[in-house]
Amino acid sequence: MSPAVLVFAVQAARAAAPAPDCTLVPGWSQQGPARTFEPETLFDYMDGNSEGYLAYGFLLMKGVTCVSSSGDQLVIDISELGDADHAWGLFVANRDIRTADERLGTAGQVLPRRATFAKDRYYVEAAASPDKDHRAALRAFASALEARIAGRATPPDAVAWFPTDGLVTGSIRMVPESVLGLRILKTGFIAQYPEGRAFVAPEGGAEAAAATLQKLSARFAGAAALPDLGDGAFTATDAYLGGLLVFRKGAKVAGVANVAASADATGLARRLAAALP
Repeated sequence: MSPAVLVFAVQAARAAAPAPDCTLVPGWSQQGPARTFEPETLFDYMDGNSEGYLAYGFLLMKGVTCVSSSGDQLVIDISELGDADHAWGLFVANRDIRTADERLGTAGQVLPRRATFAKDRYYVEAAASPDKDHRAALRAFASALEARIAGRATPPDAVAWFPTDGLVTGSIRMVPESVLGLRILKTGFIAQYPEGRAFVAPEGGAEAAAATLQKLSARFAGAAALPDLGDGAFTATDAYLGGLLVFRKGAKVAGVANVAASADATGLARRLAAALP
């Protein structure tokens, strides 16, 4: 495929990306022009919040403002992310932790003044005004938009990697960069347990994962080998991350961090290693 054809194909795919439509729900109409933002212009719309979207591989946003015959307003935006995992990750990063998720796309929430969900590589959000309960309208639009978006509606494979025994409900999330605050671990997933924070950072292959594990071991003074967890596995103590158990399985670097001095996370590390594909 020539460069010109490739550019045209990318532009055509973006043009075909789902866009919000005020007429999806009776009684609503569009107010003002539709909005489109790319990575270079997202700051103009979101100011300081744009960095959070860019971290998850933001590519494009299409938005519109809808008004009802009674004067209510909905601001609806659909963001295209790098892939389905990143769309789910952005949803989890922005959800209300006090409210349970519901089955809307991959995962979603409908609150009195806000609805959000992820499906495939898209993150959808709608904000309502004035200050009252808009859940009926928000759910109607969210359901209609969800039906328009084709593709994956299942969580990342990584969700199944974490053992369920002791897992804190709703704690699994994607970290798009610097897992555990360590730039060595570029991207991955974390989950909370009583013993500490379990993490998994996929690498490009087993060789790359082995090299990353070696760099991590060299970073922590006093790191000690853990032969029973596999080649290169080690334990260490860090001022910020507390106790650490780190190992490799295939192309994944994983382990447990923030282990309290009185806790033993070896069992959790072993369960995590056994659960990893």
